[in-house]
Amino acid sequence: MLFGKRKRIVNRILIVEDEPLTAFDTENLLGDAGYDVVATLDRFADAIATLDRAPVDLVLCDVRLTGERTGIDLAKEARRRGVPLLFVTGAAPDNAEDLVIGVLMKPYTHRTLKSALTAVDCYLAGEKARPPKGLTLYPQAKV
Repeated sequence: MLFGKRKRIVNRILIVEDEPLTAFDTENLLGDAGYDVVATLDRFADAIATLDRAPVDLVLCDVRLTGERTGIDLAKEARRRGVPLLFVTGAAPDNAEDLVIGVLMKPYTHRTLKSALTAVDCYLAGEKARPPKGLTLYPQAKV
């Protein structure tokens, strides 16, 4: 592709976040950026139900969720299903590199989130990704 943008791989995003203000802000930002937000949820069971009924290109997930199940549980299930998951959290678990494609540390700016999604999209396309500050990508966890 000489002069143009390649087609984006990540279009349909599932947001799983227990903090309502953060979830709302992320949903609006992604919608304004042209992403299709499949759903914005705060529970593991609701996220699984959504994965069962709708195609998802990427899950943005906090480690802490409402209820007994965590983002770690969701990461394991998403990986089993072949759906890439990016932790968006203030504290990444020690074994994050075994579960997810990357971690974006909170707090982050709108610009950082957009840059992180661009880097994840490049990464999933097999291209060289330039992660912004706060984003760590894990090559061995590629789905």
